[in-house]
Amino acid sequence: MALVINEEQQMLKESAEGFLAEFAPVAELRKQRDENSEKGYADNLWLQMTDMGWAAILVPEAYGGLEFGHVGMGQIVEQSGRTLTASPLFSTAILGVTAINHSGSDEQKTELLGAIAGGELTTALAVDETIHHAPTEISMTAIANDQGYVLNGSKCFVADGSSADKLIVAVRTRGQAGDEEGISLVIVDRSAAGVEIERRKTVDCRNYANIRFNNVAVAKSALLGEEGAGFHALSATLDAGNAFLAAEMLGIAKQTFDMTLQYLKERKQFGVLIGSFQALQHRAAHWWSEIELCKSVVLKALQGLDEGDAKSSLLVSIAKAKLCEVAELATNEAIQMHGGIGMTDEYDIGFYIKRARPAAMLFGDYSYHGDRFAKLSGY
Repeated sequence: MALVINEEQQMLKESAEGFLAEFAPVAELRKQRDENSEKGYADNLWLQMTDMGWAAILVPEAYGGLEFGHVGMGQIVEQSGRTLTASPLFSTAILGVTAINHSGSDEQKTELLGAIAGGELTTALAVDETIHHAPTEISMTAIANDQGYVLNGSKCFVADGSSADKLIVAVRTRGQAGDEEGISLVIVDRSAAGVEIERRKTVDCRNYANIRFNNVAVAKSALLGEEGAGFHALSATLDAGNAFLAAEMLGIAKQTFDMTLQYLKERKQFGVLIGSFQALQHRAAHWWSEIELCKSVVLKALQGLDEGDAKSSLLVSIAKAKLCEVAELATNEAIQMHGGIGMTDEYDIGFYIKRARPAAMLFGDYSYHGDRFAKLSGY
């Protein structure tokens, strides 16, 4: 497939660009930060986003969605990276929808996907138990009984974990930590007895949480898919998550480049525009060329997910690793070329590096995905 978006996807991209620039600029992130928002986003903004159909883009038509595909959703997420927009779009409309769509029963899909598409339900994916991403190293247990399961263990760095209505939790129903077999996905109400949530303040002003599960009882109907066979759905969900994190970081890289290029055209030093300095021109040219490469890498990964490409996991790891690298380059260069003011809170440019670093670490950083790419390639 050609590495270009079609007319409908382009229209969605332009629509998202206009909407987010008007209703969710960086000023909105500042507002949420300064008000010490519990959720990290505005409820009315999420309502507007669901009214536009964004929560339904990955939901199949059979369950009340638009089924517009990953490439389409990628256009929205890229624009959200440009404006640093915080919302449940990632945790709910991407991670939640993917997990339920891959492993849920028809009854679960009808109930949950329809509610997500309509903006009535938010979710959070709880996977990691340490500071390092390791989806097979799950030790949190779910012990079966006559009524269902009893959960014990903890999860950390759960995106939107303190505000989501439902938690999709990766647990171990058999086997040992490190085994792919024996992992299951279970849906837990955030307000269920025994669930202890500690909201964590982070540099990107987003909502993350550490969650402890103490003898949390859930019904058998809370299980997503077959018991002990949840790793495939978990892996697919993480692939989707990483592809869209790459798309968000692409938006960050592009926006910081545009902002810095404009600054180079305006800022004078020694009586001349700093954009006339050859050293800065060379650095900007390298930065631009890396972004152009990233556009193709991210689009190919999203196309692979839409097409069910057998190499989609490999493509996703390429995209995530490359964007981790380029988002770091972009945000570092942006601050350095802005000089001292780039370090101040007065300018927006500093917010981009604060978001790029957590986005790069979530669900595996450059080293993790470089290693994963090597393993998937047979090395």
